[in-house]
Amino acid sequence: MPEEKKPAAKVEPLRKTRPCPECGKPSHREHYPFCCNRCREADLSRWLTGAYAIPVADDETKADYPDEEN
Repeated sequence: MPEEKKPAAKVEPLRKTRPCPECGKPSHREHYPFCCNRCREADLSRWLTGAYAIPVADDETKADYPDEEN
């Protein structure tokens, strides 16, 4: 019995490609949202060295909150 060739299924990627946040090239599935391992590790390095940090007031009770009325 000859094997019938089925038409290839149209598979859509789980995530749409986006520009790499490091260099702007299209992202790849293995390194999403980055394009390559180099860009992924550069971002991780910034996280580990503390370059990405949320500023915190020294005393939270004295912090200015624009949403609150005095």
